[in-house]
Amino acid sequence: MHEVAIIGAGPAGLSAALQLHRYGLPCLLLEGEQAGGLLRNANLVENYPGFPGGVPGPRLVELFVRQAEAAGVEVTYERVCSVAYQSPLFQIQTNAGLHPARRLVIASGTRAEQFEPGLVPSAAAAQVFYEVYPLLAERGRRVAIVGAGDAAFDYALNLARHNQVLVLNRGDQLKCLPLLWQRASQAQNIAYHASTRLQGVGRTAAGQLLLECTSPSGEVSFTVDYLVGALGRRPALDFLEPGWQENTALLQDTGVLYFIGDVKNGIFRQTSIAVGDGILAAMKIYRYLKENSV
Repeated sequence: MHEVAIIGAGPAGLSAALQLHRYGLPCLLLEGEQAGGLLRNANLVENYPGFPGGVPGPRLVELFVRQAEAAGVEVTYERVCSVAYQSPLFQIQTNAGLHPARRLVIASGTRAEQFEPGLVPSAAAAQVFYEVYPLLAERGRRVAIVGAGDAAFDYALNLARHNQVLVLNRGDQLKCLPLLWQRASQAQNIAYHASTRLQGVGRTAAGQLLLECTSPSGEVSFTVDYLVGALGRRPALDFLEPGWQENTALLQDTGVLYFIGDVKNGIFRQTSIAVGDGILAAMKIYRYLKENSV
C-alpha cells in the first residue's frame, strides 16, 4: 500500500514526486509511455525560467528526469487501466498489477483528438501520428500536418529542420501564436495551405500516403511520407471508473485526490504551470499529513 500514488510522469507528475521526496514521502509514480508528456514534442520552450535562449523540449525532459533520479524518484513504467475508490483507498489497476494508495495525484495529461473514423485506412495507419517525437529522427521526408494551432506550427518548425513540411488548415483562420506563424512563414521547408480539408487518405505503389483534399481552387492531392494530426486534445481520464467520478469534488476537498497539470488546465498547457501544480499538490499533501499526524 502506498501513501501517495501519482499517475503520469510529465512535468507535473515529476515535480510532485520530487517535492514529496524532499519531504521524505516516497510515492508510486506511474507512467504508461515515456516520461515528459507533451514536452517531448516541443520545438523550443522559450518561457520556462532559467533558459535565456530557450531550451528544446526533449532536452528539458532529460533535465527533469535526471534531477528526479538524482533525488531518488523512480518511475514505474506501467499503463494504468482503471482507477476505483473504495474508502479509504484508491485501487489502481495497471497492466502489471493492483496498487492500493491512500492519496492519488492525477497528472495523466491529455490525449490527441483523432481523425474521424474511416478517413485513414488500416493499411496507412502506421504512417499517421498525433505526436511528433517519434518522427524527430527522420531526415529528408515529406510530412503533412493537419491543424492551425500552436501545436501544429510548433510541430512543423520541429520537423522542418530536416524535412519538408506541409501545414493543412481546414479553415482560413490561424489559431497559433503570431510568433510561431512568423517563424513558420519564413521557413523554407514549410508550406502553408489555408482552407484545405482532408477528404481521404490512400497509399501509392511506392508506399507513400496520398492525401485527397478540397481547397479554394478545387480538388488537390499531396503525396507525403507521414501524416500528423494536430486536431486538439482532451483530458486523459479514460481509466476512471464512472461510479466515483461524481464524487471527485468531495475527494479533492478532503485532501485525498488531486488533479494537476494539463489534465485540468484546458488550453493553458504550459510547462511552468504544470510544474507549479505539481509542487503545490505535494506541499498540500505534506501539510495535510503533518497537521493530521497521519
